[in-house]
Amino acid sequence: MNPQSEPSSDQFSGRLGLIFATIGAAIGTGNIWRFPRMVGANGGGSFLVPWLLFLFLWSIPLIIAEFALGKRSRTGTVGTFRIFAGRNFAWLGLWTAWISTAIGFYYAVVTGWCLNYFQAAMRGGLAEGVDTIEVWNNFLQAPGQVIIFQAVAILITMAAIWRGARAIEKANVWLMTSLFVLLFVALFLAFVMDFEDGTLDGFVFMFTIQPEYLMQPETWINGLSQSAWSCSAGMGMAITYSVYMRKDEDTTLNAATMCLANNSVSIIAGLTVMMAVFAVVDDPLSAVGGGSSAITFLVLPEVFAQAPGGPATQLLMVAVFFLALSFAALTSMISTVELCVRNFVDHGVDRSQAVGFTGAAIFLFGLPSAGLWILVDDSTGVAFPQFLEVQDHIWGYGLLFSGLFIAYSIWKYGWSRYKSWQEENEVEDFDMGDYVENGVSAFRDDFINTGDNDWWIGRWWDVIMYIGFPAMFSILILSYFADLLATVHDPWNPSNPDGIAIILLFWGVTASIFFSLNKYVLVNRMVPTTDSRWPLYIFSRDFELEPRPLFRNVPEGADASIDMLPGGDDPFVVQSGAELPDSFVDEHGEIRSHSMATVEAEFA
Repeated sequence: MNPQSEPSSDQFSGRLGLIFATIGAAIGTGNIWRFPRMVGANGGGSFLVPWLLFLFLWSIPLIIAEFALGKRSRTGTVGTFRIFAGRNFAWLGLWTAWISTAIGFYYAVVTGWCLNYFQAAMRGGLAEGVDTIEVWNNFLQAPGQVIIFQAVAILITMAAIWRGARAIEKANVWLMTSLFVLLFVALFLAFVMDFEDGTLDGFVFMFTIQPEYLMQPETWINGLSQSAWSCSAGMGMAITYSVYMRKDEDTTLNAATMCLANNSVSIIAGLTVMMAVFAVVDDPLSAVGGGSSAITFLVLPEVFAQAPGGPATQLLMVAVFFLALSFAALTSMISTVELCVRNFVDHGVDRSQAVGFTGAAIFLFGLPSAGLWILVDDSTGVAFPQFLEVQDHIWGYGLLFSGLFIAYSIWKYGWSRYKSWQEENEVEDFDMGDYVENGVSAFRDDFINTGDNDWWIGRWWDVIMYIGFPAMFSILILSYFADLLATVHDPWNPSNPDGIAIILLFWGVTASIFFSLNKYVLVNRMVPTTDSRWPLYIFSRDFELEPRPLFRNVPEGADASIDMLPGGDDPFVVQSGAELPDSFVDEHGEIRSHSMATVEAEFA
């Protein structure tokens, strides 16, 4: 369908749908398998102190910013950066979309693992006495099986988002409600296990603060990193889902609700794992410190298989856990795919085509993670997916730059508002007080405290975004690289999959490609001047540039001006269903007619 003829617009039915969708996006496997490992390795309750602190210093402020950006731009990440940072910075939105999608390539494989273990549990394949290492190795070393479950995960995801916001809302409401029920069932069974000896030592460890751990920088860095990833802050997810907000929807309290709900699930999952492990394992801290895959697919099946109550209770425990893990993985997959799909739809691609294309791409580019470079650890005899782990090593920390780019857009808007204030008041010299009053607070005043918010945001938010966030970003990146330098042999060797060089190489190449695509693909489109077909006319440079239309998803009555934004006065940024201008001024200052073609025509 031609986007100019599509009616506006797509939106969630209300606050509940938005909250369930965003909670679903934030809650993933990391809440259930990474969080307990972090708790065990960082002193139990001691870890909760920085983790909760950074919830309010990192996650909630960034999610508030994302909601505000998406609600005003009414586009995905590429369009949001094009509007808020200007035409030259649309590639920052492409980076954000790419990082999330690249993670989705291998996250679909992980989701398939969870689905497989659920069906194995239901068949009794994870009962007491089963060799969990053998089960894991046999599955991981059978690429055909892994690919089947990877495909199932992607098909479920595509079905959930095919029809837009209302379908996403319904899927998340059902999945998240089921997830909460399953987690509480698992928590109850774990509580019974831990209570058998009358000590509740797993529960006590979880909430006991050991002061010596708070004196270790590693505890604080791990708390910051867990908070940064757990709520999906800076990933562009909240930008994407806020496109479907109603006109008067709140951004601030919704952000806090989403983040607090995410952390609550982490607490429930952490308690479930810690109490169950402490109940049956002689060295529980060693058991939960062996890595995410190890604790999830090797340790926990053995632990749950020893639950009191006989085979029926044991089957229920392990099946409930892996079904909950599968639901958590699927809700994250839904947001990952939707983030990519939204960007295609914004640029004129029919939604069904965008979903199909994205699903196929995630499947194909995920195949190497499913079956390539499967190795076996000589010391433990446990198989591990080396290619998948390399991809996580490369792209995992790339998410932090997405958050930095969001902060940059806010800084840029504040500076532009300050310069406008100087012109209006004929002030030439820079003054820090004037800048703080008329520039630093501009984004908060114009896009957060709009009158629709239930929670008024004060200057603390400005301090975090302008000072706290870049400081925390620097600490995370520098500590990560310092750890690699200290622990990885030959870290500057590009062929070392665990080193620094491979990360910087992939980041640099990707950023360079995206930067070059900005002019020729993201904000303009190449129109052939000869009969040559794509991509021949690109290599021969037989093309001219014309503005690429950007279609905003604006619900009825929710239109708000974007003219004051760096890219908001672009005549080719229009509401979905609106007509495009007939002509434009090219880079040579000449008036030319616009082809009115959509991005679909480029692949015809």
